[in-house]
Amino acid sequence: MSMVNAFSREDFERLNEAERALIARREKVLGPAYRLFYEKPLHLVRGEGVFLYDTAGERYLDAYNNVASLGHCHPRVVEAITTQTAVLNTHTRYLHEGIVDYAETLTATFPDALSQAMFTCTGSEANDLAVRIARYVTGGAGIIATDLAYHGLTSAVAEFSPSLGESVTLGPHVRTVAAPDSYRHSPEEMMEKFGRDVRAAIADLKRHGIKPAMLITDTIFSSDGIFAGPKGFLKPAVDAIHEAGGLFVADEVQPGFGRTGEAMWGFERHGVAPDMVTIGKPMGNGYPMAGIVLRPEVIADFGPRARYFNTFGGNPIAAAAGKAVLDTIRIEGLQQNALEVGRHLMDGLRSLSHPAIGDVRGSGLFIGVEIVADPAAKRADAALTTRIVNGLRERRILISASGPNANILKIRPPLVFSRENADMLVDALGDVLKSR
Repeated sequence: MSMVNAFSREDFERLNEAERALIARREKVLGPAYRLFYEKPLHLVRGEGVFLYDTAGERYLDAYNNVASLGHCHPRVVEAITTQTAVLNTHTRYLHEGIVDYAETLTATFPDALSQAMFTCTGSEANDLAVRIARYVTGGAGIIATDLAYHGLTSAVAEFSPSLGESVTLGPHVRTVAAPDSYRHSPEEMMEKFGRDVRAAIADLKRHGIKPAMLITDTIFSSDGIFAGPKGFLKPAVDAIHEAGGLFVADEVQPGFGRTGEAMWGFERHGVAPDMVTIGKPMGNGYPMAGIVLRPEVIADFGPRARYFNTFGGNPIAAAAGKAVLDTIRIEGLQQNALEVGRHLMDGLRSLSHPAIGDVRGSGLFIGVEIVADPAAKRADAALTTRIVNGLRERRILISASGPNANILKIRPPLVFSRENADMLVDALGDVLKSR
């Protein structure tokens, strides 16, 4: 994946001998495809709650990790996984009450129309399955995604994940559209333009003899720069794909599971009805699980004819982990915490009133801060963004960056983030901006 905050060979000589030796071993055995975060990579050995710890025992505030969304090593999830591991782990071709209990609990968090679930191990697999289903149901092949979307790494999904970079070719059946931009367009322009762009993509597919199969969007546009509002701006685009006979797939791998605060699932903020919803990452708080929740009529014919099975997807341990995650979100009120702490954090970020901060946007605990060189012209400043991310790392605060111009601070902490944690982040960012 194209990374705006990656360690490079130029940074290698700045490291101590032990760090250089470990990186050399890593590169020799893992090969050249993997990447490390930060100019000075982190060597982490332990996590607890919102904190990560390195080999020297230094503590880092994790304001980026969406996988451990309940916080690192949450006791309820750890207990659920270890208890089930000691009893049984098989797969979905045997009856198991825990799997059914989890599926019922999960689908109950969705609108009534989305009432069936299929399980995978990764979000990439979930989106790959969504493509198979969409093609079968619609008889089409065309896929529409946003310009810098990331939806996964399988061959089929990489073809509509432009953020993987120019070396990963988009499929001839794929059309991309610009993500909505609330910083540079009014709410009315934003909604109208995105809908118009999707209609144009549909028309271009048809002109080339390609029937549309699906529109897929990450409902907070994580890789495109984090655009959460105004609520409802997705509707014209969803209407367009439905009118063309295609399906709408809401990719909730990043905005789902209460992260936006205002809703359990990001698409709910827009008042739209997905045909399929893909989920993953925070689903098991670190245990690898993902899946699709979909309308029964979408799978009614595909299921008996094409079938589906995943050896590890939806196994009893995954079900136990997933159930513990949903229980914890409910018991600890984490969706409400995301809403309240997220508002407090955005207020704090806006209060910095620094000319390099062009925009602060987001919902709940998913926030983007656009860094600009010229506030009037809204000109991106990628170099400063990189310095900020690495400056915060030196102050033991972890975030990342995203967007087409690599200038948007991506803040996405665990849902257990507190007001005190938010204040630590704001104070550290203020210090970095003063020292730039």
